Amino acid sequence: MSPRPEKAAGPAPDRPHLPRIPRFTRAEHRVHRATAGLMAVCVATAACLYLPFLAQLVGRRALMVTLHEWSGILLPVPLLLGLASRALRADLTRLNRFGPHDRRWLRAVLRRRGGRPAGKFNAGQKLYAAWLAGAVLVMTGTGLLMWFTHLAPLVWRTGATFVHDWLALSLLIVIGGHIWMAYRDPESRVGLRTGSVDAAWARREHPLWRPEKKDENP
Repeated sequence: MSPRPEKAAGPAPDRPHLPRIPRFTRAEHRVHRATAGLMAVCVATAACLYLPFLAQLVGRRALMVTLHEWSGILLPVPLLLGLASRALRADLTRLNRFGPHDRRWLRAVLRRRGGRPAGKFNAGQKLYAAWLAGAVLVMTGTGLLMWFTHLAPLVWRTGATFVHDWLALSLLIVIGGHIWMAYRDPESRVGLRTGSVDAAWARREHPLWRPEKKDENP
């Protein structure tokens, strides 16, 4: 018996007259939202721990430390649970493939030219996903060394603290850029929230993407 198709998150109610195509499933939407929520807790608690005026305003440092540690540990969990979705696994495969058209997309962006070929994900989204995955792994590893002090000698913990702090700053900058790009593209946000996008937007922004029926499978 073939698996039951996983329903997309639903059509956009605000623009029903436009032809729309499925882009993300409900499982992908939930993974993104849960990951974003945990990342927001990590960033907010880190700010309360490192910025003196926030530390004084919020207080309860022990609580901030606990929330920061556990939100960091749980950060990879939504993605790991989401691997049960066939659609999510397929999209991870797409994000992991970098082809000639992606290099053309990057050259066009750097030269501020049009004609930016992209599949379901453009080269910028692929680079962001790869960088974020690596950063989360490094942050988790260095965080564990800082949390469990008996795991490594002092020199290792000192190095882990240095890497963790500076990588956290770069992570904040990159995530800020990601949010800004999403703010500038309302249709992309609609697609992630509802599961479907305007067909004209898909042809313009992702001309090499050919939506297939299997994108809706779990």
